[in-house]
Amino acid sequence: MKRFFTVFLTAALLTALLLTGCTSTAPQEAEFFAMDTLMSVKLWGEGASTSDVSAEINRLEALLSATRETSVLSQLNAAGSAELSGDTASLLTQALSLSERIGGAFDPTVYPLVEAWGFPSKEYRVPDQTELDSLLSCVGTAHVHFDGSTVTLDAGTRLDLGGIAKGYAAQSCAELLKEKGVEAAILSLGGNVQTIGSKPDGSAWVVGIADPADPSQAIARLTFEDSMALVTSGAYQRYFEENGVIYHHILDPQTGLPAGSGLLSVTVLAEDGTLADGLSTALFVMGLEEGTRFWRNSNDFEAVFLTSEGKILATEGAAPFLSGCEYSVIER
Repeated sequence: MKRFFTVFLTAALLTALLLTGCTSTAPQEAEFFAMDTLMSVKLWGEGASTSDVSAEINRLEALLSATRETSVLSQLNAAGSAELSGDTASLLTQALSLSERIGGAFDPTVYPLVEAWGFPSKEYRVPDQTELDSLLSCVGTAHVHFDGSTVTLDAGTRLDLGGIAKGYAAQSCAELLKEKGVEAAILSLGGNVQTIGSKPDGSAWVVGIADPADPSQAIARLTFEDSMALVTSGAYQRYFEENGVIYHHILDPQTGLPAGSGLLSVTVLAEDGTLADGLSTALFVMGLEEGTRFWRNSNDFEAVFLTSEGKILATEGAAPFLSGCEYSVIER
């Protein structure tokens, strides 16, 4: 028997955005579906509208989707080479750079593995080891030859930027809204939350970390002011069950299997949405011990780890924002 579950993290419920307080100016609000998830936006100010956000996200999805045959990325995967520019070149550059920095725990070449498990098509299956071994020979950024504009893929290699694209889209929308003079905004793009400025009523942003046992509820809260990107990657977000075994969508690029890192979720806090998105996936794959070592050697993000044993651990920079739960602090 096979069962499949996808959790769409919305601003109102699953990311548990607790936007309290009254403002003198009513915000603009909208919800829409894009990038295979439900998204929401709430903004204050006269310089832009929620339609600017949805238009920008739809524009980027048309370029970056691995499942749309007309997208630049799909055409690159089909042809094996292409000339890239603009957002496509920028995002691939960032993806390759992050993969190198993180030692391959985040890898934009995992698409053949993702397809083998049936996640894009929703025809879920468990590939055998022989198939995985064959596909793994095509996985790794060494198979991508990119000079900043021309990219060539080795035979069998295909790209999937889904592990970083929503963060890039959130960051792009934040920059767009700032340019248009928006006073404040909060974007919830699935598991990606991005805030811009401070709430006009002076109250704090409050963002919930979903409880893996019941993702409609928050297991903890992050309370902060000003602009920040928060991205959660979790085993509960998308998975299927076959013969009593649960297989989630976050694959380990080294094994081709769902990452068995001992974590249920990782939430990353950073100034840049693209970085936060890629790191949340990478840290989930790495696990608590290796992820902690990586954090200690970095200075551009903080994190909250939820372990399969039910423990919550926050890096010392994230701990001051965390409430509503018992947790341990990871010190440098």
